[in-house]
Amino acid sequence: MEYISELKEKVFNNSLITKKEALALYDAPLEELCQAANEIRIHFCGSAFDICTIINGKSGRCSEDCKFCAQSAHYHTKIQSYSMLSTDTLLTEAKYNDINGVLRYSIVTSGKALNDAELDSLCESVHIIGKQTKISVCASLGLLKESQFQKLKEAGVTRIHNNLETSRRYFPNVCSTHSYDEKIASIQAAQRVGLEVCSGGIMGLGETAEDRVDMALTLRELGVNSIPINLLNPIPGTPFENNPPLTNDDMCRIVAVYRFLFPKASIRLAGGRGLLADKGESCFLSGGNAAISGDMLTTAGISISSDMKMLQNLGYKVVRWNG
Repeated sequence: MEYISELKEKVFNNSLITKKEALALYDAPLEELCQAANEIRIHFCGSAFDICTIINGKSGRCSEDCKFCAQSAHYHTKIQSYSMLSTDTLLTEAKYNDINGVLRYSIVTSGKALNDAELDSLCESVHIIGKQTKISVCASLGLLKESQFQKLKEAGVTRIHNNLETSRRYFPNVCSTHSYDEKIASIQAAQRVGLEVCSGGIMGLGETAEDRVDMALTLRELGVNSIPINLLNPIPGTPFENNPPLTNDDMCRIVAVYRFLFPKASIRLAGGRGLLADKGESCFLSGGNAAISGDMLTTAGISISSDMKMLQNLGYKVVRWNG
């Protein structure tokens, strides 16, 4: 399709595509779109593939009412709740991931934000992990302040994760206990102290194609270069438990459009990837070049060894990629 080729050449010439152009790609032939997105990925990123894992560092009893989340105290879901994991547990998992070739290890906690005592405990754990492994430590700890991000950076955290989840327009349909502006303020606070930021969203919340593009444009304005794309896993007991799942083609199209919007970024297949029949392989041939491996927060994931074998077969090289 001539339109796809024209936009691909625009991207190759280091020009940014517009909202209107990105939305038009949603009506483009899928096979040609995915092929062009993969060519953009190869042109700007080569064979680099960034792989990370996450650990549920503190689980359940969350005060927030995010309608997709099993950890919210507002819903009745069958998950295990516990307070902050010990340093020994966090270190053991970090060593396991390091030995198995994982590049980044993210500690994720439930709740709107950690309190000072929890933050101090986590910083001590991160410091010890940094001494005993080579893995980069990331953290997803809620809506922290600049001074708290500074502590994390000094402890050895390299990257903060904070998903926008969806567009500003649609966000009130997803969560009412914190705002879009609070998320953006927290992201900017992390950036001010020199931390990298990983931020993306969940697809299948009931959003439109325009919402997906609008979220991408907000991330582009924020200068985010690591973008997790989650596929909603409808969890029983949550308000979104009956949302129809997106298809493999849906996800390939989303990933491909995001590659046009972010030619140099890590487009990261994240939660819900295990719901796809091919575990995301076709998305990795449609512009995707990063993934979360291993188990997710409250759902099973894909083993590190399986992912490493797939990436080798696809011709990828696992290296840190910052865009």
